[in-house]
Amino acid sequence: MVLKSTDQYLDSLRQMKRKIYVQGELVENIVDHPIIRPSINSVAMTYQLAMEPEHEDLMTCTSSLTGEKINRFNHLHQSTDDLIKKVKMQRLLGQSTGACFQRCVGMDAFNAMDSTTFEMDQKLGTEYNKRFREFLKYVQENDLVVDGAMTDPKGDRGLSPSEQADPDLYLRIVEKREDGIVVCGAKAHQTGMINSHEIIVMPTISMTEKDKAYAVTFAVPTTTDGIVYIYGRQSCDTRKLEGSSIDVGNSKFGGQEVLTVFDHVFVPWERVFMCEEWQFSGILVERFAGYHRQSYGGCKVGVGDVLIGAAAVAADYNGAARASHVKDKLIEMTHLNETLYACGIACSAEGRKTASGNYLIDMLLANVCKQNVTRFPFEIARLAQDIAGGILGTMPSERDLRHPEIGVYVDKYLRGVAAVSTENRMRIIRLVENLTMGSAAVGYLTESMHGAGSPQAQRIMIARQGNLDHKKKLAKTLAGVKE
Repeated sequence: MVLKSTDQYLDSLRQMKRKIYVQGELVENIVDHPIIRPSINSVAMTYQLAMEPEHEDLMTCTSSLTGEKINRFNHLHQSTDDLIKKVKMQRLLGQSTGACFQRCVGMDAFNAMDSTTFEMDQKLGTEYNKRFREFLKYVQENDLVVDGAMTDPKGDRGLSPSEQADPDLYLRIVEKREDGIVVCGAKAHQTGMINSHEIIVMPTISMTEKDKAYAVTFAVPTTTDGIVYIYGRQSCDTRKLEGSSIDVGNSKFGGQEVLTVFDHVFVPWERVFMCEEWQFSGILVERFAGYHRQSYGGCKVGVGDVLIGAAAVAADYNGAARASHVKDKLIEMTHLNETLYACGIACSAEGRKTASGNYLIDMLLANVCKQNVTRFPFEIARLAQDIAGGILGTMPSERDLRHPEIGVYVDKYLRGVAAVSTENRMRIIRLVENLTMGSAAVGYLTESMHGAGSPQAQRIMIARQGNLDHKKKLAKTLAGVKE
């Protein structure tokens, strides 16, 4: 059995030397940086829960490659039961952190890579799947965190990668050598990148032959020379520097997004899994997107559970819990959240075995799941803000509450139900703010809209997978239409 403890994970991050910038400053120690640490705690929870017997069935499984017990985040799905447990695991972690826990992208990349490289090898006589599985064995045996990097900056969206004024606006191969390749470019919006040990890079769109230099997939350690990390800003992020346990809303956990620059990065051949095979870029993109759209039926639902709970507590503290319209809003929030979960479970239960042996979700239902995720969390957030009240955007700070002169006024006039302390009321209001307006809103709302592709991307896939001709035939048959 190879499972890292939380402390071992934190120690591994301390030992890594990388070029990381946060708000223009080079950061040597990310583990103890107040802006970064909450996101590290979220990843650490994936290690902690894997060690707890009551969560063993969801958080761990037996590797199909080594036969050893591993963290489920590093697993190749071997059944529809594995796909369902993935969604349940993600919901558990969303409930446990109230934030993005950052390991889903790597897990989804593994499973998309395995079936795609296997089919590439069958058709082209390459050995990419063997290379990939050797890499994954290494990841499993060392219980590593791997980030999947798919999103390029894209530049002018009206132009293909090779037509851009700056060719590096999509990551590309700039040199092929005897011992490997050299790449240039960047990957944007990378969730949990500096909390990861390894990176898997994938193309961001289906490539044509003229863009074959951009059809590249590989894995490198995050410590590789030539990689620069620029930490993304989030709303209210500097509150983490103030030392307030109230004003952040969720002071222990958080998410992380990073702009990752590849400045002439060398990749040895044994870590290259696609090199100009542009015909397979679209398959890889679609499968990764499908897996990641399934993921949102778990992780966003878990965070939604936290938000629904926070709204219900806010109603209690405001003295409004008995109001019929508040009860109805909480029912609607629950209905929307469980609908997302139902989609995540459905696309998992309807999965199928691929040629490589791992399981792929039902692509139509996965895209329906994500299409709903682009809408429902926003309505849940709106209702939560409605229930919380206008104080959500006007509440004084913890410093005001603790102030020797004015603290008594804050305590007196911000109290709701007399039996509930003003501090507790402030804490729950800040949590609602964090999830719907603050730093956690990046993981709950912005990712819900743009993660795994923006809404139109799912609609395109729904159109492809919807089998409209079959539906027309059913209608004509029942209507007695003869052509």
